[in-house]
Amino acid sequence: MNLISFSDRLSKFLMVLAAVWAFGLTFMILADIIGRGVFDSPINGTAELVTASIVIIVFLQAGYAIRSRSMLRADFLVTHLPPKVQRVLLAIGYLLGAAFFLMIITGGWDESIRSFTEGEYEGEGALRVPSWPARWTVLIGSAIAMINYLVLAYIDVFKPEIAASELDTSAPQH
Repeated sequence: MNLISFSDRLSKFLMVLAAVWAFGLTFMILADIIGRGVFDSPINGTAELVTASIVIIVFLQAGYAIRSRSMLRADFLVTHLPPKVQRVLLAIGYLLGAAFFLMIITGGWDESIRSFTEGEYEGEGALRVPSWPARWTVLIGSAIAMINYLVLAYIDVFKPEIAASELDTSAPQH
């Protein structure tokens, strides 16, 4: 299995995992609302779990958003340039995206290790949520996002026929 297909499969798996997580989280929020409104008994720790879950869900889905070319980009000027220049500029943008996620990894590495080894928690009161799962998901999601940006840069520069086929299949059908 090559890096491109591995990246695709892993990104899709994590996107599905994040979607299932978000779907399950909606039931917890609904139960908390019903418990609060009807029984005057909310689910303790809902706010802390939702807060941590949002970070986890976003970083689990980032790799798929990048690999499926769904990330927001302003290409209104680039579209007027020759195709080769467009590919090079896209590759530069992808490399900048990879550098951004590399900075997240290098900036969060020590804090993630410390949060795990020292047992760091978020929240006060009835439920304290460990913070290391969210921190490690940020690192892992950033690593996958960085790899996917590098894969896109490689495809756009060295394999433009793959890029063209990906763009054809992802174009909206009318």
